[in-house]
Amino acid sequence: MRHTILFFGLALLACSSQFAVSSAVGNDVSRDWPQWRGPDASGSALESNPPTTWSESENILWKIDVPGIGSSTPIILGDRVYVSTAVKTERVAENQDAKEQTPQETAPPRGERRAERGRPEGGRGGPERGGRGRGRGGRGGGAKPTNFYDFLVIAYDRANGEEVWRTSVTQEVPHEAGHNTNTFASSSPVTDGEKLYMSFGSRGVFCLDLNGKQLWSVDLGQMQTRAQFGEGSSPAVHQGTLVVPWDHEGESFIVALDAATGEEKWRQSRDEQTTWSTPLITEYEGRTQVITNGSKRVRSYDLATGELIWECGGQAGNPIPSPVRFEDNVIVMTGYRGYAIYSIPLIAKGDVTDSDVITWVEEDAAPYVPSPVLYKGQLYFVKSNNGVLVSRQAKSGELVIDQTRLPDISSVYASPVAAADHVYFTGRDGTTLVLRHGDELEAIATNKLDDEIDASAAIVGDQIFLRSKSHLYCIGNK
Repeated sequence: MRHTILFFGLALLACSSQFAVSSAVGNDVSRDWPQWRGPDASGSALESNPPTTWSESENILWKIDVPGIGSSTPIILGDRVYVSTAVKTERVAENQDAKEQTPQETAPPRGERRAERGRPEGGRGGPERGGRGRGRGGRGGGAKPTNFYDFLVIAYDRANGEEVWRTSVTQEVPHEAGHNTNTFASSSPVTDGEKLYMSFGSRGVFCLDLNGKQLWSVDLGQMQTRAQFGEGSSPAVHQGTLVVPWDHEGESFIVALDAATGEEKWRQSRDEQTTWSTPLITEYEGRTQVITNGSKRVRSYDLATGELIWECGGQAGNPIPSPVRFEDNVIVMTGYRGYAIYSIPLIAKGDVTDSDVITWVEEDAAPYVPSPVLYKGQLYFVKSNNGVLVSRQAKSGELVIDQTRLPDISSVYASPVAAADHVYFTGRDGTTLVLRHGDELEAIATNKLDDEIDASAAIVGDQIFLRSKSHLYCIGNK
């Protein structure tokens, strides 16, 4: 394990592959944005044609205030937009509520079901915003919170941004301060077209129906994150199974829950430190693999049984970018105090570290917080969190665009997205640079909004949804 000093890179979490959602019965999610990296977990919307230019006064179909704070990405299903957030309330914990707990006392129970303690609908907290969770030069491990936070999932009408419902799933005092750029709502919701699933990490994993009614919840214990920088991985869902990663400084594991009931199907221990990457679930030759990034190993598990299928060492520290599939390979990246990009065939078996099985490896530049976008066989990503573009062919790793400064973009946490032969990079200051897809950097538009943006964009139809520090934007041609 590489011992590095972490800045929390909330990657905004993430989710599964195209196969993790496309087989759902009910709503067809293949043309929606059912998870933070889109329907096929690549960051691309192949059938969409959104605007390339906007501002606070141009091509904004609607803009609304979102209560509380969160850096999770909105997901879209049909005519609804779903957002997770954490609202700081005025309620302060009494001594018995805020007592210290040791790691032994907070060790994760095996599949303990949580009593239904959230309000099904309603339940509003105050408007204050808390801290966020990642950033070079940032800090973590400060004073622990003393106020209760209201952990919410909110549904908005896609047509006009009006609130349809909000559900408070729990009110708790977070046990860690988190990084000063992290939030307590860093994980994105995910849907299989029938239900919503939301992991608030140490606050619990929750299932809601599409009308906001809480159906079940599971308490997996409390994470002890590295330097108290906070949590950020999103769950992934596929054919009735919800997969939740749980890498931290305690006993790390990955667990599969029955999506209908929350009952535990299997659990595998993981020799890993805190990780913020989200699993990729993908089918290959009749078997469904759950692929997870890690500081020590990239691992693939059998979705049905939890059996380890293959593993590969070689990543850098503090894994945040989520895996992406191209053809019969999965591509994983890390970019903190070292760079690693590995393309590993899904046919792999056992430990393939340093073997000829690996399709290709590059170590000159990789992202730290943002995940890459895969568009028409080409990978686009930034170096670390800087506004420096790199592009490679996904099949061979061949360099297409060498390290090139992105105009008007300096710091990036949001993952890029792509549609209609354009690639969108959003910087932390709210600037989105639109590039033409191709073998050179060709910027066609620079768009500035008034608020900071860390959450990755979502694209559905001809609209882009951007969540800023305090607002949610629906961007479309007017």
